[in-house]
Amino acid sequence: MILFVNSLTVIDFSFLELQRGMVGESYIVDAELHGSLDDTAMVFDFAKVKKVIKHAIDQLVDHKLALPAECQALTVAEHADTTVVHYRSGRGTISLASPAQAFACIPTSQINEQSVAQYLEQQIKPLLPANVERLKLTLRTEASTGFYYHYSHGLKKHDGNCQRIAHGHRSTIQIYVDGMLSPRLNKMWCERWQDSYLGTETDLCNTTALQVLSGQAESYCFRYQASQGWFELVIPKQHCEIVPCDTTVECLAEFIAGELKNSDNSKTYKVVAYEGVAKGAIAQL
Repeated sequence: MILFVNSLTVIDFSFLELQRGMVGESYIVDAELHGSLDDTAMVFDFAKVKKVIKHAIDQLVDHKLALPAECQALTVAEHADTTVVHYRSGRGTISLASPAQAFACIPTSQINEQSVAQYLEQQIKPLLPANVERLKLTLRTEASTGFYYHYSHGLKKHDGNCQRIAHGHRSTIQIYVDGMLSPRLNKMWCERWQDSYLGTETDLCNTTALQVLSGQAESYCFRYQASQGWFELVIPKQHCEIVPCDTTVECLAEFIAGELKNSDNSKTYKVVAYEGVAKGAIAQL
């Protein structure tokens, strides 16, 4: 017998990739539980699927930076109560210092749908009752015919896991000019922010303000204190865009609308910006 739950949850996270560097991603998770019926005539109670499996996924990967533990470009070390990561990508070296809970160390050389699903299956299967013989997770991106971009960020003011300095999303965008959808502007902004780290200007610092990492030539340095701990990031400038606001989806939508309005004040703009799947913000100017 197979019990299935489609669109169980969405994983919003970032990962490190050799050519693209730091990549924000959003995976929709479908679950199958293969097994026999228990004494309640169920494979597993639907309510417990969310309570156990979704909760485990949130704890293991969601809103974290996934590290390909078997990739030779990666080094990981412990520094007091901080995990220090260095990654040599085709876009330059990316360095982070964060609490250990901000990372998901996955035993693979490449982060993708299959390696993340396998890792989650191995970690979650022991949490399920004996009658569940197999857990199968399928990770997939949102089906979209529009434009989308991958971005990473951190929200220091957030009291939850969004405060982690390197997590991200795969997000669609819809820009309307005088009430008409503009494929040209959608394409332009998606190309501008493709595989970007969106950094808040007030989180920028010089190398002397870093407590754990060292600065690098042609890189930006970020640091902040949040409720989960101290966070630092050193990342190539070509990998970033600095914005004069927090990087919440509300502020990003407003920022895009403002940039468009500044370029041509004679038109009206509506920006529908998504943060991952099925959620976002609308700004109109």
